[in-house]
Amino acid sequence: MKKPTRKTKPAKSGALVVMPRHAPAHESAFREVVNLIQRARQRAFQAVNTELIDLYWRVGQYISRKLEAAEWGEKVVGQLAQYIHHQMPNMRGFSRPNLFRMRAFFEAYRDDQIVSPLVRLLSWTMHLSLISRCKRPEEREFYMRLAVRERWGKRELERQLKTCLFERAVLSPPKVAAALRQSHPEAEDIFKDAYVLEFLDLPGGHREADLHRGLLANLKDFLIELGRDFCFVGSEYPVQVGLRDFSIDLLFFNRALNCLVAFDLKVRRFEPEHLGKMEFYLEALDRDVKKPHERPSIGILLCATKDNEVVEYALSRSASPTLIAEYQTALPDKQLLRRKLHEFYQLACPHAIKRKGRS
Repeated sequence: MKKPTRKTKPAKSGALVVMPRHAPAHESAFREVVNLIQRARQRAFQAVNTELIDLYWRVGQYISRKLEAAEWGEKVVGQLAQYIHHQMPNMRGFSRPNLFRMRAFFEAYRDDQIVSPLVRLLSWTMHLSLISRCKRPEEREFYMRLAVRERWGKRELERQLKTCLFERAVLSPPKVAAALRQSHPEAEDIFKDAYVLEFLDLPGGHREADLHRGLLANLKDFLIELGRDFCFVGSEYPVQVGLRDFSIDLLFFNRALNCLVAFDLKVRRFEPEHLGKMEFYLEALDRDVKKPHERPSIGILLCATKDNEVVEYALSRSASPTLIAEYQTALPDKQLLRRKLHEFYQLACPHAIKRKGRS
């Protein structure tokens, strides 16, 4: 039987499209054109989003000023919604509840000069999540800056809100060794004290092999939890020292820090002796794997639990650029964290609280 020289697949319209057997001779040039199209589409989307946010801002400003001046009552806003619908029946998004959301949007940011440049960089649905879920201006700023820096979409923003990232960042900043703070001063804004891995669905009493396998199977979600500048290098990454072979559980590269990041997984609590093993791994990476233009490697001991005082003692004299973090297999108790945060704000001077998440 004669073999076909080309393959076909159905197009969306139902017609047949001829698919070349081999890559076209000008594929690299064609790819450049595709990239041009994609970038133009992204700019067009951003332009539309900017115009939409500007419109909602102006409408919210108008309504806010009318209500504040007592020229309108809230009943008039409902009449405005009906009038807009009558004049433009195909126009959506201007119902009475949405008009009040536009007012809340304007009032949330009108006096905040710090975040005003960021407002137009997020979608309307993301703003609705922030306004409804964030209780403090610094909390909104925290998520807005991270959303822009990490290029989150609405889904990822919602997840970070559910994991109480702001509360955790304020109440539990990452525990880092002095060597890490000295060699990578920006590391404290990149790493976390705890990583929420609820997407693994790990059973109670799981083993390190279960954790390792789960992270590899959900690598995309784990990379999102780590941050956009993390790139996966390898699992059980081999290093040879002398005549012996060793392996690092997970190895990543961080583009912002320009260094390798080694993860050692522990399904039990942190013990001080874990640091010695990590120091050994980092020495091997810096001697034999790190490229000349890269900065010193960083180690992350990812443990099931840790005693913060034990961590402090262990890191106080450590010469290794290491961070001790824990992983959580379920979403944190938001109400409990809210109460702790309220107590923290009562005890701390508001001006002394660092606005985290700035790019």
